[in-house]
Amino acid sequence: MLLLASCSSDFLEYEPTGVLSSENVATATNAEALVSAAYAAIGNDEMVGPITHQWVYGSVRSDDAYKGGGGRGDVDVIDRYEQYNTTIADYGDWMTPKTWTNHYKAISRANFALTVINSIPDADYPLKKVRQAELRFLRAHSHFMLKLLFNKVPYITEELTQEDILKTSNDLSSDALWDKIATDFQFAFDNLQQSQDQVGRADKNAAAAYLAKLNLYQAYKQNDGHQVTSIDAAKLQKVIDYADKVTGNLEPDFGNNFLDGYDNGAESIWAVQFSINDGTNTGRVSFVTGLNSPHGTPLYGCCGFHMASQNMVNAFRTDANGLPLLDTFNVVDIFSRVNGDGDATLTAGVTIDPRIDHTVGIPGRPFKYKNTLKSSGDMVYKFSWARDPGVYGYFGNMKEQQSPDCSCYVKNGPFIGTSKNVDFIRLADVKLFKAEALIQLNRFNEALPIINDIRTRAGASTTMPLAAGASNVYKISTYPSFPSKDYAMKALMFERRLEFGMEGPRFFDLVRWGIAEPVLNAYLNKEKIKRDYLSNAKFTAGRDEYYPIPQREIDFTGGLYKQNPGY
Repeated sequence: MLLLASCSSDFLEYEPTGVLSSENVATATNAEALVSAAYAAIGNDEMVGPITHQWVYGSVRSDDAYKGGGGRGDVDVIDRYEQYNTTIADYGDWMTPKTWTNHYKAISRANFALTVINSIPDADYPLKKVRQAELRFLRAHSHFMLKLLFNKVPYITEELTQEDILKTSNDLSSDALWDKIATDFQFAFDNLQQSQDQVGRADKNAAAAYLAKLNLYQAYKQNDGHQVTSIDAAKLQKVIDYADKVTGNLEPDFGNNFLDGYDNGAESIWAVQFSINDGTNTGRVSFVTGLNSPHGTPLYGCCGFHMASQNMVNAFRTDANGLPLLDTFNVVDIFSRVNGDGDATLTAGVTIDPRIDHTVGIPGRPFKYKNTLKSSGDMVYKFSWARDPGVYGYFGNMKEQQSPDCSCYVKNGPFIGTSKNVDFIRLADVKLFKAEALIQLNRFNEALPIINDIRTRAGASTTMPLAAGASNVYKISTYPSFPSKDYAMKALMFERRLEFGMEGPRFFDLVRWGIAEPVLNAYLNKEKIKRDYLSNAKFTAGRDEYYPIPQREIDFTGGLYKQNPGY
C-alpha cells in the first residue's frame, strides 16, 4: 500500500493490450470484422446451451420425439423437460441457463458492433446503413428466440449503458416485447436489398419472413394461462402482406432440404452458416445435434438421442384417398418389428406419406438415402442402431443426420458434427404462415392451394433411395376442398407437423395456438401405455408453455427480473 501511495497516478493510466473499445475500432475495416463476429455468435452453440437447432426445446418437449440416449439418467435435464417436471429454476439445470447466456452473448456482439458503426461517418463507411440493418436483424432474431423459450425477457439495445442494462426489467407485456422485436426487423426490412451478394447475410427477404412469423405469433392474444382469448385480424393481414414479399421456390424434392450441397438453396430463407475445410484447424461445424446419431453402428457410434415418438410415426398414415387421418391417425401403430435385428413391417393395408422416410429412421429402410456405403458397409437402418429400445423404441431421426461419407462430416470422439447449415426459416414455413392467417381470417378457400402445393411437393419426393417397394404404400394426395374453417385449420396444423416433423417448431406451434395442454396430455395418456417411463409425465397449463427465467439472472439483478408463473 505504501508503495502504491508513493507512485504517480500516471502509473495506472494505460490501455491494456487485447482489449477492445468503440474508440479504438471505429473504422470501416474493423466494423466489417465486428459484423462477421456478430453473425458467428448466432451459431455459437453446441450440445449444451443450444440456440440453433431446437431438437430439445421444440421436438422432445412436444409429441414429436423422445429424449433417447442411454436411459432416463443420460442427460437427465432433458428428461425433466420431457416429463414437464422442471419446477424449480436452475435446479440441476445446466442447459436453459446456458441457452439464455448464449443468446445474450449474440445480442451483446450485435450491440457492440452497432455502437462502433453508429459513430463512423457515413462518408467513411458506404455500407453503414446496410450493416446496421443486418445487426438489428440479428439482434431481433436472438430476442425472438428468447421470447419463444422464456416469454418475459429484457430487450437490450446498443443505446443502453451498463448501468441502464442493470435497470432493464424483463417484466414487459407480450405485445410490448413483440413490438420491440418488430421495430428491429422493420428497420432491417426497410434498409436491406431483396438479396445480398454474400450468402448467409440477412436480406429483405429474410426480414419479411420474420415479420410474417412475428405478426402471426402476436396475432394470438392469450390470457395468463396461455389460452387464446382473441385473434387480431390486422396482424393476420400483416402476415399475408409480408409473406407475399418473400421470394423463393420449394426444393423439387423434400429431402434436398436436409442434404449437404443444398445450403442456401431456393427454399432456404435464412440459416446459420457452418463450414469445413475453411483454413481453420477444425472447421466451423455444428455439434448441436452431436448426441443424436445412431448408436449401434461403427459408422456413427453415438449416442442415440432424439428418437421419433410412436405418435409422430403414426401421424404419417394416410386414408384411402391419400389424405391425413386428422383425428384417427393414432388408433393403429403403423409398424411392427420381427424378432432379432429384423426389419420393421408396415401394418397390412396401411398407406403412408413419403415424408416419413425423410424424417424417421426405420429398421430395414435406407438411412440418408443409401442402401450401402462402400467405405463403411451397410447403411440400412437397423433395430440395433437404437441405443435403448426398451425405453425409447427404435425409430431414429433422419433430418439432422448426414452420411459418414459426406465431406461435411466430422467425428470428434464419439460425437458427430457437420458443416450443414441449420435453417431458421425455409419457404415452406412462410407459405404455411400465410395459409394459417388466411384460414383465421375465414378465407380458407385461398389457403387450400397453398397447403396443396406443400402436399404436391411431398408426393413428388420419392426419387431418392427410400424403402424397397415403398412406392407401393406411398399414398398422398391434395385436399379437394375445405368444407369449413375448423376443418381447414385442423388440416393446416397437421400439415405443419408433417412438413416440419422433428425440426423443432412443433412445441412453439402448440403454444401459439393455445392448445399445448390438451394436445400434450392426450399424447402422454396414450404414449405412456407404450413407453412406461412417461407414466408420471403431465403438462401443466399456465406454467409449462415457457421455461423458467434462470434463477442466477434474477439473483444478479437483485430481484428485478420476474419469474414466470408456476416456478
